[in-house]
Amino acid sequence: MTQPVPPARQYGPDHGSGPSPHTHRQKQDRPPRRLGLRADVRNLSLLGVLVVLVAVGGFTEPDVFLDTGNLQLVLTQSSVIGVVTVGMTFVITSGGIDLSVGAMVALASVWATTVATQEYGFAGILFTAVVVGLGAGLVNGLLIAYGRMVPFIATLAMLASARGLALQITDGRTQLVTVQPVLDLGLPDSYVLGVPPLVIMFAAVTVVGWLVLNRTTFGRRTVAIGGNAEAARLAGIDVRRQRLLLYLLSGLCCGIAAFMLVVLSGSGQNTNGNLYELDAIAAAIIGGTLLSGGRGTIVGSVLGVLVFTTITNIFALNNLQSDVQQIAKGAIIVAAVLVQRRTSTQGGT
Repeated sequence: MTQPVPPARQYGPDHGSGPSPHTHRQKQDRPPRRLGLRADVRNLSLLGVLVVLVAVGGFTEPDVFLDTGNLQLVLTQSSVIGVVTVGMTFVITSGGIDLSVGAMVALASVWATTVATQEYGFAGILFTAVVVGLGAGLVNGLLIAYGRMVPFIATLAMLASARGLALQITDGRTQLVTVQPVLDLGLPDSYVLGVPPLVIMFAAVTVVGWLVLNRTTFGRRTVAIGGNAEAARLAGIDVRRQRLLLYLLSGLCCGIAAFMLVVLSGSGQNTNGNLYELDAIAAAIIGGTLLSGGRGTIVGSVLGVLVFTTITNIFALNNLQSDVQQIAKGAIIVAAVLVQRRTSTQGGT
């Protein structure tokens, strides 16, 4: 008498009545693939928006917008806030927030441009800007990770404190840079194949940020604690140490951005970095970084920065008022958050 064929052998591993290890692995693979597909679609959509904006700028002010000097200006302006946004992307991906990035940029820029600091030349200005940024980030990290303060409150306190300290250092006056090598970085003679040095710095920070977030254990831990901090802790991740390092990273990016801003403006002011926190958060969100944590994209954040900077440039060239520009930015942010919620809802069903 012929023996009955077991269901798994009769129908094959993909059609068996019971789950097989192969089928289980396929089911586990599907969510990352869907997330990757959504990320690609989102980035392509942002790239499409950027292309449309360039077309609008070229149509409304063809002689000015498409000029090489103006395009270099757009990229240079994107570089400063772009570096800040890279650090913000890591923080938001971990489920945190940093409202003090603009104030940290201001504090680092004025501390790096005092008379005493400028006596040490180019290296002194760069070193001071980076160290001040790291110091402010360290305070944020200690308060949040080990002081167990809510990130919103801790960074809000840093925002007020750093702004106040920057005002005290400058006494409300602009501190002009007299170190010529620093000023030379902002001149066309220092461009490499037509690319400003600040844009090259931004590109370098972006590449390093992408590699760290997507190709290292540090990046995987960041995503893990953003998705579920308690589960990450039970899995053996030192959540407090990771959060401390993330705010240190944000401070480092602010220090680098402060140096770039000093090069761009040739001065240090207590008003530097005004509203950078809102611009960085907005760029990260429209780029696809989930505000609640657990998902982040460096490429999307960079595209978000370019979109906002291009909008600002087009509005300025067409002599449109800044209030209209802010309304447009607000509408874009709301639309991006609504799309995120819709995508997340669909992903959970």
